[in-house]
Amino acid sequence: MLSPVRAGTPVEALVDDRAWLQAMLDAETALARAQARMGLVPPAAAAAITEAGQADAFDLRGLAEAARGAANPVVAVVQALTASVAGRDPDAAHYVHRGSTSQDILDTAAMLVVRRALTFVLHCLEETAGSLAKIAEEHRETPAAGRTLTQHAVPTTFGLKAATWLQGVLDAHQRVTSLLLGGLPVELGGAAGTLAGYLEYARVDAPSLATDVTGYVETLFRAYADELELAVPAAPWHTVRTPLADVAAVLTHTTGVLGKLAVDVQSLSRTEVGEVTEPVAPGRGVSSAMPQKVNPVLSTLIRSAASQVPLLAASVAQNLVAEDERPAGAWHAEWVPLREALRLTGGAAHTAVELAAGLSVRAGRMRENLASTGALIVSERLAAHLAPVLGKAAAKATVAHASLRSAAGAGTLAELLGDVPDVAARFSLSELLELTDPAQYTGAATALVDRVLERARQVLPGG
Repeated sequence: MLSPVRAGTPVEALVDDRAWLQAMLDAETALARAQARMGLVPPAAAAAITEAGQADAFDLRGLAEAARGAANPVVAVVQALTASVAGRDPDAAHYVHRGSTSQDILDTAAMLVVRRALTFVLHCLEETAGSLAKIAEEHRETPAAGRTLTQHAVPTTFGLKAATWLQGVLDAHQRVTSLLLGGLPVELGGAAGTLAGYLEYARVDAPSLATDVTGYVETLFRAYADELELAVPAAPWHTVRTPLADVAAVLTHTTGVLGKLAVDVQSLSRTEVGEVTEPVAPGRGVSSAMPQKVNPVLSTLIRSAASQVPLLAASVAQNLVAEDERPAGAWHAEWVPLREALRLTGGAAHTAVELAAGLSVRAGRMRENLASTGALIVSERLAAHLAPVLGKAAAKATVAHASLRSAAGAGTLAELLGDVPDVAARFSLSELLELTDPAQYTGAATALVDRVLERARQVLPGG
């Protein structure tokens, strides 16, 4: 009810309680399969454990309540999984969670949940980027007012504004991709990060394998990572929480660039500006009090996520300060803000797809707004051209004085400058009119648009 940006979006099912339970079960069953590959667990036992690892077979609420006893859900999950495996194959039950510890399983599960959620986010970013690229290309030469500190500054093109949004989305895409390609490691450490439990079981089950400790560690890490398609860490990261801090940072960056798109759409869709409008849909944007309103709700939802995720990310990142070999409370404090940040980012990314695909651009209104200050928006250009004639300081003063008179209704800027003898001696009225045409002063906007579009072609699937 209080988080409409992600309500009903696909990301919810990727990070809900069932998804986390399934990720924990996936971590447990993958461990058994990895150990079976190494000859430490009978293949039949690994198969029985895998068969039992289906979240729908377990009581979510019961597991949640049981988690209070150990301050984490893994203990209850292991007990329930062991009982389920025992019902299939009593001997196989002995191989559940062999040598492992709760944090190994929950940290690995977190990486699985993150990977699944970020894969969805990446797809949304690609769709959003594709739509923004089309807008940028279509409007690469569409003149519009550039605004700084809320006021008209100098002309730009709407294509460049869209390319600016696109550049941020491409940056987010790059960061998400980097995480997915190697920034999400499995966790294996055992009780205090020494792998002692894993190694001791190996000494019992396959003594020859355990004689080469270095080779055993590498083989175990690699087999486990291969089973889950996650990265191989150099060592356990029980109290080196950089993987989670990296995820939090990427979620902040992603919602931030989408928030930039959203806040610009809000500003440009103001009644008195009217340069863009959000896609319409039945019942969307309605007001409970004012029937005439159509509010920019898509951008509002995205902006709300962009304002919340940095605080959640900070809550995750502060747990980098984790004492000893296993923290009491810091690790536990990561779970809720991480999940909520994933939910909000997924919801924002999903919403941005629709916003970008359906954004309506009103080029005519942009031209009207651009002309609303009577060419004052090109005063910078005029000062540059008049400086060789009048001197730099005098040129600025002359343009400023003429601008004030033009704003007061004394005439167009070109006409008033034409009344200055030294200016009239150098420039004809037609030349001054051309110099005061905002559409002729968009700098390198089109070239910059093309540079961003070229980057998009290199980054996005299918070019």
